[in-house]
Amino acid sequence: MLEPLIQNNVVCHALEAMIFASIACSILGVIISRMNLSSIGFTMSHAAFAGAAIGMFLERNAQVAAVVFSMAVAALIGPVSDKAKMAADATLGVLFAMSMAVAIFLISYMEYMGKGLSASALLFGDVISLYREEIYALAAVCCLTIVFVLAFYKEVSAIMFNMKIAEAAGVRVKLVYYMLLFIVALSVALSLNIVGGLLIFVLLVTPASIANQFCFNLKSMFIAAPLVALSVSAIGVWAGFEFTLPIVPLVALLLTGVFALSVMLSFKRRISKKRY
Repeated sequence: MLEPLIQNNVVCHALEAMIFASIACSILGVIISRMNLSSIGFTMSHAAFAGAAIGMFLERNAQVAAVVFSMAVAALIGPVSDKAKMAADATLGVLFAMSMAVAIFLISYMEYMGKGLSASALLFGDVISLYREEIYALAAVCCLTIVFVLAFYKEVSAIMFNMKIAEAAGVRVKLVYYMLLFIVALSVALSLNIVGGLLIFVLLVTPASIANQFCFNLKSMFIAAPLVALSVSAIGVWAGFEFTLPIVPLVALLLTGVFALSVMLSFKRRISKKRY
């Protein structure tokens, strides 16, 4: 896609992958952060990690297994919460612990059996050995995320304001909520090879948190968060190749630094100070 502009295929593929992952995760991050369900991020990332470990254990495609297991966890969140009369956050915590236990058990078992498994790519990402098909899949889920927000913007806004009031007003809360969970699961699973199971949470939470420091309405957050993620990711890819640095941890550190700077420069913080 960017081949006419960037001749080096490795750099081109890394930048394309980070662009699509950043846009999809940051848009979804705006929704889950406003719904106070940021724990979806680490639950889904570890579900994808566990699914990939299952795929490796069964000697099947790790990414396909990650997608299937993430979707299964997403499908469990609602029914488990309803049946057990638990808050969504508590259910996410239980599923997170289960996913992490499955992943650690299988990886430890495979290492004990001498299969020579290296989980570093799943934990920390690997942007320099991507297939073109993986980038196309990320581009597709990025477009799906944008279409979802545009098509269900009113419903999403109502649910973020108050889920019970939205349901009483006739909004299809469960449909939109489950669609959100499945899109998050798909985005996380497809981003696993790029961002890594431990660091994808940064892209789901930090850009939205940065945008929240300056934006006063939802529409501006949906624009600002992807722009922040896109800009920082592009700088991280460039700096990583230019100075031979690990790209994904560098992007995570840069986003954290930008967040700290945004808190210090936030208009909202100045306004709240004036009120006192």
